[in-house]
Amino acid sequence: MIVVRARWLLPIADRPLLNGWVALDRGRIAAVGRAGAALPIRDDAPLVDLDSYAVLPALVNAHVHLELSWLRGQVPAANRFTDWVPDMLQRRAGKALDDPAVRSAIDEAIAEIQASGTGVVGDISNSLATVEPLRRSALAGVVFHEVLRLKAADADEVLEQALRAQETHGTSGRFPVSLAPHAPYSVSPRLFQGLRAASAATPFLPSSVHVAESPEETELLADGEGPWRALLERMGAWDPEWTPPGMTPVRYLDQMRVLSARMLAVHGVQCDDGDLTALKASGATLVTCPRSNRHVGVGDAPVARFYESGVKVAVGTDSLASNDDLNLFSELALMRRLAPEVAAASLLESATIVGATALGAEPDAGTIEPGKRAALIAVAVPPDLVDVEEYLVSGITPDRVRWVDDLLAECGLAGRA
Repeated sequence: MIVVRARWLLPIADRPLLNGWVALDRGRIAAVGRAGAALPIRDDAPLVDLDSYAVLPALVNAHVHLELSWLRGQVPAANRFTDWVPDMLQRRAGKALDDPAVRSAIDEAIAEIQASGTGVVGDISNSLATVEPLRRSALAGVVFHEVLRLKAADADEVLEQALRAQETHGTSGRFPVSLAPHAPYSVSPRLFQGLRAASAATPFLPSSVHVAESPEETELLADGEGPWRALLERMGAWDPEWTPPGMTPVRYLDQMRVLSARMLAVHGVQCDDGDLTALKASGATLVTCPRSNRHVGVGDAPVARFYESGVKVAVGTDSLASNDDLNLFSELALMRRLAPEVAAASLLESATIVGATALGAEPDAGTIEPGKRAALIAVAVPPDLVDVEEYLVSGITPDRVRWVDDLLAECGLAGRA
């Protein structure tokens, strides 16, 4: 056993503890306490003092596209999503997935995620090229195999291919593969229903869907017209038999019973109050990616209204094709600027326990509580810091983040915890 004392300890399940401590035993959390409480120290148990750090559970990046990491810095920001998408797709088409640059970019992105304090991810993949690199890493999470096809006639074939890929890569262990419909504008009702039926075989796995991201998506679902239809037609992906539902994207998914407590609904930038009510009632988790939203031209999400509605909110970075880095602390900093009225504690919950629960990782991650894995990070803090929660959502750079395991190794205690 090792006991780690920190200037601040943030259990997330409880308020921050000044001079709090956490006891670690065989890779698990054995006990948590505040200054003055009896320490569970055996005669041979060392006490490590991290007086200049705040210790908290590893962060959870609930939405990232790691297989796009090689596009970092290559897709310029756009004023409209339907301008950004074809630019990204054209650049993406020029690179094979087995290209060494693609593979090395995935590995580098995984290392970057870990270096900035994230320990759990929900990765979106069309190719499943990220499954093995993620399983080799120290991260935990889920790989969502993204499925899309608007043409109803192709639904059965597309679903069968997705099921075969899922079976090949596995639905258990570290980084299980879950099927995920892409978005309301790219998946036919027949394919949505096929995926929903298939998910009954894996009730323990979450799923994911992009929804209410752009104004163009809302327009397409309302009347079947606009830039999204024009783009789909140019790509040969439009189905003239598809009938617009005449409602918002969220209500459309709700009507088809796609939304549930197992679903991560990603983006939600265009959500109105009725949409948020539907998301809350379904039990779905809304994943916001604020910096990516700006890059792709869909605007700022109504972050304050997300929290006011009572819907569960998690956080993602999206991909390096639409973001400068994969540092979740930077997403929290923008959320703080967009919604100064939201409590910093709520933002930190979104980046930890809410995301962990949505991804099915809650038994091991998201809080500092006895029995959970000792996947803890330490953020360097000023000695006179009073409001540690506000500090942590103000913008933390990776050079201020350390893994507690690494700090223990530097003390010669590797393997003792």
